[in-house]
Amino acid sequence: MHVETTIFEPSDWVPNNQRLPVLFYKGLFDDDGPCDFKDRFAASGWTGIWTNGVFDYQHYHAGAHEALGVARGSATLLIGGHSGQAMKVTAGDCLVLPAGTGHQNLGCTPGFRVVGAYPEGQHADIQTSAASSDMLAKISSLPIPNSDPVQGPSGYLTKTWR
Repeated sequence: MHVETTIFEPSDWVPNNQRLPVLFYKGLFDDDGPCDFKDRFAASGWTGIWTNGVFDYQHYHAGAHEALGVARGSATLLIGGHSGQAMKVTAGDCLVLPAGTGHQNLGCTPGFRVVGAYPEGQHADIQTSAASSDMLAKISSLPIPNSDPVQGPSGYLTKTWR
């Protein structure tokens, strides 16, 4: 499995996370098989699982790290705020965004769907403006998950983020 890691510097009003890298898992599922991120995330202890798209405006979460598994279609997502990086994602890919990381859907195929989830005890809040000092403290103090959302307790995230 190929995993790319990137740390994004602050971008305009998006704080990003200078301590933890974004993780980009490419092609986790066979091209012809279903992308069952719901079961994979649940088995790894990630919670608040939902299915939808990605907002078409730049935002970040101060209260949670977020896993985004692409279940169907493809999209170009702007990760890391306005001066971040446009990333092409397709069915079977998964992004893990540390708290504070900006993300936005720049365009997608019809029927594009992601499955999202959060570490146990963390809850997403949608932020669309600069982080206060309290929010920055919250982002930096969030605990590292006990489990990688796709590989479980001994997965890439638990090794890379510790």
